[in-house]
Amino acid sequence: MKALILAAGQGTRLGPLTRHVPKPMLPVSGRPVLEYIVRWLAWYGIEEVAINLFHSPEVVVNHFGDGARFGVRITYSRESRLLGTAGALRPLAHFFTEPFLLVYGDVLTDFALSALIDHHFACGAALTLSLVRRPPAGCGIAELDASGRLTRFLEKPAEHERFSELTSAGVLLMAPELIRQIPETTPSDIGRDLVPRLLAAGFPVFGWILPAESYLIDMGTPETYTRAQREWPTPAARRYLEQGGT
Repeated sequence: MKALILAAGQGTRLGPLTRHVPKPMLPVSGRPVLEYIVRWLAWYGIEEVAINLFHSPEVVVNHFGDGARFGVRITYSRESRLLGTAGALRPLAHFFTEPFLLVYGDVLTDFALSALIDHHFACGAALTLSLVRRPPAGCGIAELDASGRLTRFLEKPAEHERFSELTSAGVLLMAPELIRQIPETTPSDIGRDLVPRLLAAGFPVFGWILPAESYLIDMGTPETYTRAQREWPTPAARRYLEQGGT
């Protein structure tokens, strides 16, 4: 299985910290967030990783190179303009020919990736979204039926629009044929554009809820970035850090 890590954005909410550094390359406990994600994927056997780039791309390339010292092979997708979280997949359609993972580059988590993968194939899903049960704060929210199938999704709802506490966790598993549902010439977003389109067309979209003991934080704001510095890495995360070396 392959994965795409979304790393093109600047992260303007973090102000001057990201002026010359992509948000996923900000350090937490001595390592870039993106490095934790790469090592987490490698721990679960994901050896082929694509990373999309736009803002300060050389920072990522200079740190990771071809990925060998992190246990993966990295393919870089340089965007001349921001294509969006879904649009980033269009230039990589040739790369993803089997079900693949998509991971937002500002997420720190220690959940068992194998459980998400097993759930996806057991459900016969075209797309599976990882979800966490917490009050929504700047993320998409989802509603599931009794079988776990997604019935409703709203990206970054206003307070009066909230209908669920199941919040997108920023890790998805997708069938490659879904890339054909993404416009070729205009930017497109996963939560705002692709998921609603798939639901309207009747694609089997499922949710998988993280176990309560799992850790997950989106370090995209000054508050959550500061919190991540205090809390990360968790004991579970140290397993794949130790396996991956220094």
